[in-house]
Amino acid sequence: MLQLSMVHFNKGSYIFIEGNPCTDRFYIIKTGFVSCSRSRPGAEPEGFGPGDFIGVISCMSGFNQPETAIAATDVQAIAVRRDQYSELIQNNTPVALKTIRSFANRMRTMNEKLTQLALSNVSVESPEQIFDVASYYDSVGDFDPAIFAYYQHLKVCPRGEHAEIAKKRFVVLKNASKAVYFEPTAETVRFYPKGTMVFSECQSGQDMFIIQDGQVKITKIVNGTEVILAVLKKGDFFGEMALLENKPRSASIIAFEDCYLMVVNRKNFDQMVASQPQLISRLTKTLAERLWTMERQLNNATLQDPVYKMIDMIALQLEKERFVPTRTKVAKHFDFTPQDLANMTGIPLINQRNVIEQFLRLDPVRVDEKGKVFVPDCADILKAAAFYRKQH
Repeated sequence: MLQLSMVHFNKGSYIFIEGNPCTDRFYIIKTGFVSCSRSRPGAEPEGFGPGDFIGVISCMSGFNQPETAIAATDVQAIAVRRDQYSELIQNNTPVALKTIRSFANRMRTMNEKLTQLALSNVSVESPEQIFDVASYYDSVGDFDPAIFAYYQHLKVCPRGEHAEIAKKRFVVLKNASKAVYFEPTAETVRFYPKGTMVFSECQSGQDMFIIQDGQVKITKIVNGTEVILAVLKKGDFFGEMALLENKPRSASIIAFEDCYLMVVNRKNFDQMVASQPQLISRLTKTLAERLWTMERQLNNATLQDPVYKMIDMIALQLEKERFVPTRTKVAKHFDFTPQDLANMTGIPLINQRNVIEQFLRLDPVRVDEKGKVFVPDCADILKAAAFYRKQH
């Protein structure tokens, strides 16, 4: 039988501290208020009260604390251990839904902050933005995502300002395109060839996808620049924010390699929440990991030197894989090119060539025979990134 403990925090006491190792529990506030803050420049404190959860990201992801929590008043809270979470949600579906929906809401907010910091701009959630997505991929010769986005733009803006251009480009590109699934189907598993778009930012949709095989990249287009927010692999999922919040897609998804994707609609999702606590527990863990990564990406976006932003982004990939330095050198080949890495950090296209040339002059990095980033000693990357973050 599930037994949860009650804990008390006096006003002004620290509940957890940013950068400290994760604990095996998070807290549900019963009475009182908690203030959470981050050391990142420009980050504003957040307040939490009765019914709110704190410490979930670190607890469920297993990563270090991304924020500092201080009791703003005397606080009574319910402590939930990580190993109790599945049992807790098994007979309390609203707890699972609240956790997942709060994560989805926070991820949408952080997406906007990341776009603003990376590109000094705010993306626009409008159907017309789909045309900008199509135009970008058309201009760089990525015709598969371009034709998909042109179609989605015409679907919602058939008489819009750019409708005629979209129609002409759609006709020109159609026969040579590998793009698939312009419209939803009843298939529970879909195949997307490498380079094809699953959905576009600002497109409506209520399906979530689980990667059965392959990889996808999450991207946003702002001011004619592509920012790669993440690369997801087998077992990962995406699209949950549109499913949970019934809002337009906040980013685009493109097959990074050939992919098989399982489709989860709202009905299937509700059944999962009610009947598969272990699966929902895994979903919560994955969302927590993703939120931790986004917090770390926001820290990266505040760095000034673009070359060291790229170094720090490599360090982030190693941290995500929970790399621990050893006495012996550990080399690693990554799945991305220097240009992919520059896109991940939001470096404007016009500056990328010069920045990449400087980046490749640094000792800690190389490019392998496939043109991908290669690191001879992972520990050197972590040290360099940590040193630069302390200086800034």
